[in-house]
This record gives sequence, structure tokens and C-alpha cells, in this order.
Amino acid sequence: MSEELVGNVLVGQSGGPTAVINASLAGVIAEALNHAEIEEIYGTLNGVLGILQEDFIDLAAESQQTIRGLKFTPGAALGTCRYKLKKQADYERVLEVFKAHNIRFFFYAGGNDSQDTADKISKLAQEQGYNLRVIGIPKTIDNDLPTIDHCPGYGSVIKYIATTIREIACDNEAMGQHDLVQIVEVMGRNAGWIAAGAALAKRKDCPHDAPHIILLPEVAFAAEKFIADVQRVLKREKSCLVVVGEGLIDADGNYVSAAEATDSFGHAQLGGAADYLQGLVEQNLPGIKARTVKLGMAQRAAVHAASKTDTDEAYLAGQAAVKAAIAGETDVMITLLRGDHDHYTVETGLAPLSEIANGVKKLPREWISEDGISMNQQFLRYALPLIQGETVVPYDNGLPAFVKLDKNRIEKRLGGYAL
Repeated sequence: MSEELVGNVLVGQSGGPTAVINASLAGVIAEALNHAEIEEIYGTLNGVLGILQEDFIDLAAESQQTIRGLKFTPGAALGTCRYKLKKQADYERVLEVFKAHNIRFFFYAGGNDSQDTADKISKLAQEQGYNLRVIGIPKTIDNDLPTIDHCPGYGSVIKYIATTIREIACDNEAMGQHDLVQIVEVMGRNAGWIAAGAALAKRKDCPHDAPHIILLPEVAFAAEKFIADVQRVLKREKSCLVVVGEGLIDADGNYVSAAEATDSFGHAQLGGAADYLQGLVEQNLPGIKARTVKLGMAQRAAVHAASKTDTDEAYLAGQAAVKAAIAGETDVMITLLRGDHDHYTVETGLAPLSEIANGVKKLPREWISEDGISMNQQFLRYALPLIQGETVVPYDNGLPAFVKLDKNRIEKRLGGYAL
């Protein structure tokens, strides 16, 4: 039996939002209300930035209707950030703020970099003898966190993308006369999980359905092969629909579309893979029209196409984080584990934050067909359960009725902090 710890909860959101990150927040709040050890439930606005600036709100003061509404509201309700704690003083400030507000349970929803931040905060607390339990909540549409079967956010993004591909394919079929190449660019910096999900758009017994070509970071790009693949499709179909992940790389390991700019974590700013492919088609295939669609942030905000399975599992992960902390766990992230059954089941587990931080789970090469541009049955068996069910979004006057937090501010107890 773990030592009983009494104090306040702090929950934050970090990195790019997903269609279901707020469902995890709802799970944390709902579960935290069940435990007498938890005195107050605070949210930090804009992740670690909110901690440094002591920008906290009272989540227990939110209405139950608003908390339930988080399950069908996209974006990050608390606000998010990509700020990297840069110096030792930043970490010292975090702990100073935690002590001032008696934060004893810290839940951080985010991807690789976010879990690294949570791990470092916890280690400093241990060095200083401050009793703090830190639990990571998985979040990323990229689906590239190690030690987890799949990440909350992934099922919804591939449901949206596969739906969108089917819609675009209908338009292309109407417009094309063996002279149209439609290139759809999707997210995915270092792994092809999102682009691979487009394969779900194919009907079971229709191998020639769109997408006709899927380009993944796991398969080195060769321009000559790409042009030959396009030509082969156009001989057979009225149009060729290509899905490309933004992190597409060449044989030398270089991004085909990287800009010179980088983000605060040192990652190359991507976007432009579709434009690059459009240029190749126009240069090498005279008379062929090449068009691009860049789904951009729409793919991670599309709660109207969110998977109910994904929403429910995101909520479950939030609940599990609180239960784990109350049970005495710390320095771990909640994981989703798939059951060994013919029908799909999932349960939660725990993985050390140190194993999550800055790791990348690649799409298994054996799930990619030999042609390098399509997915095989192994991937489809993996991905199909994750898109099942539809999240019911209420509508008001013809448009989705999302909720907003009231954001009752918690009084600051420390002086300002210069970033």
C-alpha cells in the first residue's frame, strides 16, 4: 500500500492538439472528483508556460455540462504550447510554483517532448525531496510514441483522412480523363502512420480504389519510381490519387520538403511535399494536370469525423492517470494495450517516462506492401478497429456546439517570471 498523499492536482496539455485531447482532460477531472486525497483540481493554461507564469484555473468550478462537452470539443481547452524548458532556472521555477500551490499530482497530456519535460520535472522534485506524482497522458496524431499500441488522437485523424480521401476520389472520378493527379499531403514528421491510414479508404474488394499511391517516410523516395507508378495508374484509372506524409525523405535521409526554419525543439519545419511532387509530375508528364490538397491542421481538429473508440480511449487514459497516481505510481505514462482476442479489446498499462521521452515508433516495414506504395492486410487489421463508431457532436443552428471553459483564475502567490 502506497503512502497516502494529499494535495492538489495540476493538469496540462502540450504540443499539437488532437480531436480527443479534451476527452482525456474530461477523464482526469471526472476521476479526480472521486478521490478525497485530491483537494483542488487546477488546470495550467498553455502547458509549461502556464506553470512558469502561474496561470492556473479552477477546473472543479466548471459545470458538469461543460466537462461532458469536452469529449466532443476539438483543440486544447486549456491552451497548449511548444515551449521547451531551456535552463535549470525554468525547472526550479516549476517546482517553486508547485510548492506554492501544494501541487502533489501532475498530469501532462502530450507527445514525446512533453513526456520528456514531465520526466525532468519529476526527477528534480525527487532530488529536492518534494513528494510529487507525475503521470503522462499519451497524445499525438502521429501515433509514434514507443511502448504503446496506439495513441489517443490517431484513430480520429485516420478516420477523417480516409473519409476525405473517399470524398476527393468521387470528385476526381468525375473530373478526370486519365489526365489528373491529385496529391493529398498529410501530417507525420518521422513516421508514416497517418499517411498509411489513408489505405482504409479502399473498399474491401476493390484493390484499385483510391488512394493509388501512398508515400511514407519509412520508404526512401525515388522520383523515377514515383513517375512510373503514376503513369501505370493513369493507364488504368481516370485519375491518380496520391497521399504523401510531410516527412517524406530521399535515399540520403533528407526531407524532400524541409525549410530552413526549426521549431523550439530543433525540429525542421515541414510542409511542401505535395508541392514537390506536383512539380515532378508537371515536369515529367506533359499534359497531365497535377493538383494538391494540404489538410494541415484540419486533420487534427476534425471532431465531426472523430472515432468513438478513440474518444472513449482518450477519456479512459485520463481516468487511468488519476487512478495510477492515487495508487502511488509516478514517472510513468499511461499506455493502451490491445487484447489477444479475435474481437478488439483494450486495457491501460504503464510505461516509464524515460522510455517515452524523445523516442519514435516507426511504422513496421512488414506492414507495407512490396511495392512500397500501399499497405497490406496486417496494417488494416491493426488500424480498422481504431476508427469504429462516431462521436456524437450536438449541433446548434446548423453548426457544432462546442464548449468553452469558464477559466476561473487561481490567485497567484509568487512574483513574475522572465522567460
